[in-house]
Amino acid sequence: MDLRKLTVPDPLPFASPTPGVGEANGRPARAGIGPLLVFLEMIKFEHSIFALPFAYLGLILAEGGLPSISLFLGVTLAMISFRTMAMALNRLIDRAIDAANPRTALRALPAGKLKASSVWTAAAISFLIYEAAARSLGPLCFRLSLIPVFFAALYPWTKRFTWLSHFVLGMILGAAPYGAWIASRRGFSWVPGLLMLGVTAWVAGFDMIYALQDSDFDRRKGLYSFPARFGRVATLALTRLLHGAALVAWLLAGRAAQLGFIYFVGIFLVALFLLREHWLVRSYGLKKLDEAFFTMNAIVSLSVLLAAIADYLL
Repeated sequence: MDLRKLTVPDPLPFASPTPGVGEANGRPARAGIGPLLVFLEMIKFEHSIFALPFAYLGLILAEGGLPSISLFLGVTLAMISFRTMAMALNRLIDRAIDAANPRTALRALPAGKLKASSVWTAAAISFLIYEAAARSLGPLCFRLSLIPVFFAALYPWTKRFTWLSHFVLGMILGAAPYGAWIASRRGFSWVPGLLMLGVTAWVAGFDMIYALQDSDFDRRKGLYSFPARFGRVATLALTRLLHGAALVAWLLAGRAAQLGFIYFVGIFLVALFLLREHWLVRSYGLKKLDEAFFTMNAIVSLSVLLAAIADYLL
C-alpha cells in the first residue's frame, strides 16, 4: 500500500519522513564529541531503557522484592554489554544498507565517523564482558548465554529473507526478564515466561511501527519487513493486536506472581500509554514518531517495573 494515501489531518504524513528520525534528526553526530559518544549515539544507548526495566522486573519477581546489590549489578552489566554487542553487530552487518538509505546514511559507519575495525573491537569486548557477567550469575546463566548471542547475530540478516524479523527482535529483548529470573532462581517458571511473551509481542509491534518509515525503501531494495510486505493498514491492525496480547501476558504474569491491585492499576495505565502511541501514529504519521516510538515505549517499560515495585512496597 502507498503510505502517502492517508486520511489524517496532515495530507502527506508518511510521504516525506523526517530526515533521520531517531538518527540525530538527520544531522551528523554532534560536532566535537569523542569517538565514545559517537559510538553510543550509533548504538542508541538510550534505547536500553526498553528492555532493562523488564530485566529488573524479572529479578524483582524472582526475589520477591528488591534484589541484592551484587545481583542487581550483575544483571545490569550483562544487559548493557549484551545490548552493546548486539547493536554493534547490527550496525556492522547493515552498514551497506544504511549507506543506501537516506534516513540512515549519516549513521557513524556509513558516514565514516567510526571505522568498522573499531566497532568490531567494541563488539568483541562487549561480548567478553557479557560472558563474564553471565558466568558470575551462575552456571545455568553461563550455559544459556550463547543462545541470545546467536539470535542477536541472526537478527540483522533476517530482513534479507523474512518479515518475521520483528519477532526475532522481540524474542531477543523478551529474554531479558527470563534471564534475570534464572540468575536469581536458577530455574524456569511461568512468571518470566509470560513476561517474555508480553515483551516479545510489545517489541515486535513497536518495531513494525518504526519500520513504516522505511517501507518504500525496503520494497525498492528487496528487503523484508511487515509494512513493506503488507502495507500500513495491516501493519497498524497487527500492532494493535500484538500490544493487546502484551497487556494480557503482563496481566497473567502479575496474577501468577500473586501481585496485587497496584500492579494491575499500573497495567491499566500502560494500556493508556499504548493507546496514545497508536493514536499518535494514526493521527500524525511520522511527524511524531519520536514521541510514539521512544517516549511512549520508554514510559511503558518503566511503568510496568514501577507498578511491580510499588505493589511490593505498598
